[in-house]
Amino acid sequence: MIDQQLLAYLEGFISVERKERFQHVLEERTNFITVAIEDVFQLHNTSAVIRSCEAFGIQTAHVIESRFGKRLDKNIAMGAQQWVDVHRHETTGSCISYLRGEGYQVIATTPHAESSLLEDFELTERTALFFGTEKEGLSEEVLHDADHLLKIPMVGFTESLNISVSAAIILQHLTTKMKRQGLPWQLSENEKLEKQLDWTKKSIKSIADILSRYNERK
Repeated sequence: MIDQQLLAYLEGFISVERKERFQHVLEERTNFITVAIEDVFQLHNTSAVIRSCEAFGIQTAHVIESRFGKRLDKNIAMGAQQWVDVHRHETTGSCISYLRGEGYQVIATTPHAESSLLEDFELTERTALFFGTEKEGLSEEVLHDADHLLKIPMVGFTESLNISVSAAIILQHLTTKMKRQGLPWQLSENEKLEKQLDWTKKSIKSIADILSRYNERK
């Protein structure tokens, strides 16, 4: 359970406007949709996807780093990594297993001919969207294990889009659809309080000293 006394204490160190901003943003946050990024080599693309997650209210993202190591560039993410919970996985299999354990269906984004078009995709349950490398796309493991394949309709000579562009298009479309359909997409009250406490801590300089003083008073 969240220590609401601690939250109230720490909120005394931030402005009323910032507190209200946190509350407003949390009303639009969701874990109904999440994103998994598989072994993306160009670190600015991973960072840009995290930034899109933040912009469209996706609270949690997953990064698979079995081949290229940690590829999150804080400068390009422009602070988005502070507000999005990024989970790192060593293998694709462990990421898929974790997400299925959390009740997500696995959706592979790919331009393959047999994929469903984005506009036809029915969003009815918790969904994990997998995005792959720039040149190779998603691994066979994801494509084989996915519940559905999904692609963005295109009418030009270009066969695929940059991963960060694809993520932004798909997230904007599906988050809008999710809200219009009245799905249970919002965070629980406890999840909101957890994030409000987390964000408040991240907004305070010398937070370690302040927490120490709070604990001494208790």
